[in-house]
Amino acid sequence: MENFTSSPQRNQSAGVWTDYSLQYKVTSSLLLLLICALGIVGNVMVILVVLTTKHMRTPTNCYLVSLAVADLMVLTAAGLPTITDSLFGSWVFGHYGCLCITYFQYLGINASSCSITAFTIERYIAICHPIKAQFLCTLSRAKKIIVFVWAFTCLYCVMWFYLSDIQELVYDNVTIITCGYRVPRKFYLPIYFFDFGAFFVLPLLLSAVLYGLIARILFLNPLPSDPKDKKKNGHANHALSNSCKNSRHSSSTATSRRQVTKMLAVVVILFAALWMPYRTLVVVNSCLDRAYLDTWFLLFCRICIYLNSAINPVIYNAMSQKFRAAFRKICRCRAKGSDKPATYSVALTYSAVKDTSMVESTDHFTTELEELTVTDELLSDQKMMFPDACVYGKVNFSDA
Repeated sequence: MENFTSSPQRNQSAGVWTDYSLQYKVTSSLLLLLICALGIVGNVMVILVVLTTKHMRTPTNCYLVSLAVADLMVLTAAGLPTITDSLFGSWVFGHYGCLCITYFQYLGINASSCSITAFTIERYIAICHPIKAQFLCTLSRAKKIIVFVWAFTCLYCVMWFYLSDIQELVYDNVTIITCGYRVPRKFYLPIYFFDFGAFFVLPLLLSAVLYGLIARILFLNPLPSDPKDKKKNGHANHALSNSCKNSRHSSSTATSRRQVTKMLAVVVILFAALWMPYRTLVVVNSCLDRAYLDTWFLLFCRICIYLNSAINPVIYNAMSQKFRAAFRKICRCRAKGSDKPATYSVALTYSAVKDTSMVESTDHFTTELEELTVTDELLSDQKMMFPDACVYGKVNFSDA
């Protein structure tokens, strides 16, 4: 991969150096600053929400915290230095700044990719192998996997301390300091290709295959049911209750399939689309004698990468009601009374129950996808809240 902080196309031989245009400086600085600011705030909110809200401390949300930390690292170690490069046209953080910033850039990028891969595998096990998921998809196991991911990426990225160094580019009118590499291009190109395969191609292919299997299970196979329900179905005195439950189950299943399809499309398409320009540029430049480093195209590639790190909290807010409610709580946009756990009775109105049911009654589930998959455990919880299930048969417990 090309260094994010390296200067765009400049003549490294003797000649006259030309600074960035004012239009480029203003445009790049504003865009990068806006994306980085929103991304930093959003990812910090994700971390705070999971750490401070009890029912949000789930295995999958642990992976989301890991992903948020990695995205923060990308935005701060890659995005913010790019702003200074756009304004000054030269490296201003010194030798050790070059080493550390380059290290944290690749650490954030690789940890982000590994977190997405871990999340994908966890989703596959939870949906396609629900029995095994009871033992494999646990909070303690998720923490161990996250520790392993960060330990592995931290050790793997140590090599960048030995590959990175500042360089002086002498021109006729000025000397420019850049953060580059101390080894020739032919030595670090194999590393680029390995990163391209291990941290982009493989996660993308794995995501496509596993999400395809998930979609196949959700669309072609019925959702697994509790064996206890089969026994209950044989008793006549439970006929009405089972009829109402099946009606809710069918409606919730249709909703869950739509929501899961959207989630899978967002995960796969955004990861592939936003990283594709930059990864493609690296592959193309490795085959060219003279690298293509158009200033505006490099800016576009960088914006796509930083946008990928900044947009994840937006996805959570748009597709998860639990995250929306938790974000509102963090922002103090709701009344204090609605922040406390509710103990509603059957006499409450339907609108009040709908407003809080998803937030307060889904502590058993590890992810938004699990909330979308309606199980008898969730239905039984709702029976405790609503003794007469038929009265509330239209309540959509999988509304995301």
